Parts: sequence; structure tokens; C-alpha cells
Amino acid sequence: MYLGLDLGTSGLRALLVDEQGAPVASAEAQYDVSHPHQGWSEQDPNDWVSACENVISTLKTEAGEALAKLSGIGISGHMHGAVLLGADNQVLRPCILWNDTRCADEAAVLDATPGVRELSGNIVFPGFTAPKLLWVETHEPEIFAQVAKVVLPKDYLRLWLTGEVVGDMSDMAGSSWLDVGARDWSDDLLAQGHMRRDQMARLVEGSDISGYLRDDLRADWGVDEVAVAGGGGDNAVAACGVGCFKEGQGFVSLGTSGVLLAAKDSFAPDPATAVHTFCHAVPGRWYQMGVILAATDALNWLSGRLKQSPAELSALVSEVAGPGQAMFLPYLSGERTPHNDADMRGAFVGLDVGGGDAALVQAMMEGVCFALRDCLEALRATGTELEEVLAIGGGTKSRVWTEMLATVLGLPLALPKDGEFGAALGAARLAMVARGADVETVMTQPDIGEVIAPKAELVAAYEAAYQRFRKLYPAIKGALA
Repeated sequence: MYLGLDLGTSGLRALLVDEQGAPVASAEAQYDVSHPHQGWSEQDPNDWVSACENVISTLKTEAGEALAKLSGIGISGHMHGAVLLGADNQVLRPCILWNDTRCADEAAVLDATPGVRELSGNIVFPGFTAPKLLWVETHEPEIFAQVAKVVLPKDYLRLWLTGEVVGDMSDMAGSSWLDVGARDWSDDLLAQGHMRRDQMARLVEGSDISGYLRDDLRADWGVDEVAVAGGGGDNAVAACGVGCFKEGQGFVSLGTSGVLLAAKDSFAPDPATAVHTFCHAVPGRWYQMGVILAATDALNWLSGRLKQSPAELSALVSEVAGPGQAMFLPYLSGERTPHNDADMRGAFVGLDVGGGDAALVQAMMEGVCFALRDCLEALRATGTELEEVLAIGGGTKSRVWTEMLATVLGLPLALPKDGEFGAALGAARLAMVARGADVETVMTQPDIGEVIAPKAELVAAYEAAYQRFRKLYPAIKGALA
């Protein structure tokens, strides 16, 4: 048996699979995000440990016989978070998360430093890890002076599981400390971030063994020797879960954030496009992706304003009849691709007195689609072309939203059949490979239930609407300045 652990921003999901990769049992546990100040987003790493204890307890109760046969664990986690550890591996302060924007100034300075983009292959975004440490150095010097190790969120969970301080290339590629092409720490990047190699985790590939489950946990769980795979950042591991690791393969995710990802056989960065170029979770592979910070999160935000559930709001838009008059910029907490702008904020434009809640929901859906089209154009600017992509994430449960997205992108979207896929399955697959399985055999694509084609009769109208959308960012940015 193999266990995939997916450490998300709001909860931990555990998926137990057999040696064929078929799901056997699953469990989930939730935790909170703290926002003590504007732009801040933090979490207590001990909540992740408690969540893991909870999901294992559930699996022991509901699938104890299967869990007893556990051979490997893989871990996926939200990227870029900074967990600061003292000399005794104790947490020094709450983890600063990926969607925290307090270090925008530090990110801008680091990004402007000669050689940083070239070595890291990426713009230094405010959400990345290195500028977080520069912020701590300036604003919490007493904490910075005690930092013995910096680990990413899933790697703190690994530390609890194995006692080992280990990271993997796919997750660390978003730190601005890694030479992404060489798949190793860069002493130059570390020096620019005022850090040292001895403060970094030991690096492994996502499909390699990073350590073994601690003896006390083995006894408590009732298992024998269990290897823990390197795992990876959530998007790389999600790509493993849907079999996206070869050139030409890609997926679009309508999750909390929005992602358009393309697998790459070689390292070909283009930081100026604001496209991320990261190591994949399997050796010798990379991927490029455009990221928007609010996809279904924009729907959740609107749900809170209108006092209706996300499902109720989605039901207000029953068909794709063409773009609405109102437009929405989904920059509720800044934006990554293509703007790299932590200060930009969202806006509704073109509201009409006769428009109701449905008009707001349609504008929100279309705004997210247009922002993902920005990501597609940024990928194309790097020379990456996609002919069809898988569509995953909670937002794809809305048929209307998925049809809009296909039409705006001008790409067929392949919807997997109901079943397990994504980061928890990808993590379990990495555990299988770490225990000797073949990557090509294990990381297959899911069965496709349906392919949503662009609505040919609406392509021109949505293209015109997208061109109007593109003009809004500079106009609103200027108004907010």
C-alpha cells in the first residue's frame, strides 16, 4: 500500500492506494489560515502535524488492515511558505504562506539584483521564500538570528514523519535560492538572500527516497518499514497525478488559485513573461506555468458578499450566451502572471442598474477566464504551444464556467471521469516510484469523460471581450496609483 499526503492551504488530504495505484481509502482534516495584518497570511505548522495525526487515526479505524501493509509515503504541499527552525528544529514563528504579500519591497530589490533571474529562471515574486527571509531579517532580527534551517510546509511534515530535514527540487524551485537548471542550491542566490547552504534542506528528487518513517510512528500506526519519497510542490505533484510530465502535455486548474501548466523536457526559462519555470517532481523534467491568485477564491469572495453559497451563485449563470457587459478583474490580493503586481486590486467595471447577481457572477467567471488567457499568452511568448489540456479543480464542476474557459482559451478542455486524480494521487505515485515502480507505467493520464470544445459561434465575441479586458489593468492601475 502507498499513502499520498496533500498538504493544502486549508486542509490535509490523505489517499491510500494499492500497488496498482487504485484508491483504497481516504481521509481529510481541516485547519485555519491567520491574517493578523493586511496582506499577511500565516499558519501554525503544528496544525499540519495535528491534521496528519487525525487522518491517520481515521485510516486506522476505517482501513486498518490496508494501512498495516503501508510501504511508501509521498507528500505534496503548497509552495513557497517559510517555516523557520531553530537549532533544535523547533518552529521560531508562524509559517509565512504563499499568498502573503508583505515582502513586496524585498522581492523587488532581489529581483532587480543582477544574475538572480538568470540563475533562478524566474522573477522573484513576493510570494516566494527568499524575500520572506529578507523581510524577517529587517523586521524580526531577533528571529532571523536564530534561524538554523528553513523548510517548506510539506517538508516540516516530513521532518515530523522521518526526523530528516530534506526538500525536493520541484518545491524548492519556487524559493529563489535554487539554480533551477542545475537542480541544486546556488551559493550566489543564497548570498543575495543573506542565507547559507547549511541553513538549507538536503535535496532529493521527488521520486527518490528521502527517509523512513520514525520507529515510534511505525509502532503507533502498526506498520513495518515505510519509505518517504521526496514528493513535491502541489502543482508538480498534481501533474504527476494526471500523467502530465512530457513535452506537449498540460492542464488548467480552476482551484483556489488558477494554474495553466505545461510539462517541459528541458529547462527553457523566460522570466520576463512572468511565467514560472520550475523543476518537475520527476528527474530530468521541468514545467512552465502561469498562475493567477484567485480563481474559485474569487467565487468564494463573491459568495461572502452576496450571502449565497458558491453553488447557488454558479447556478445563476445557466448557459454561455456570450460575454456580458460587466467585467471583473480578479486581482483581489494582487496578481502573478503576467503582471507580477502585489499592489494591484480587483474591480468590477461596466455595472448596469438593471444587472442583478447573475451579471456579477458571469463577470467574475469571465474575469477568471480572461486572466487565465493572459497566462496562455505568456506561455506562448516563451515558445510553448498547447493543443488540448486537461481541466481539473473545483471550478470545473460548473459546466458553464468550463465552456467559457474553453472558448476564451480557444483550446479543447478534457475533463477526467469521476475518480481520483491530482495531488494526493500524484504523491502516492511518487511513493510507488521511490519503491521501484516505473515512472511511465505509474504516471498515466486519467480516463477522459468528455472533451469540452470552444463554442465556435462565440469565439469572436469572447476574443473582442478579452481585448477589452487587457486594457483594464493599466487603466485601473493608473487610477489606484
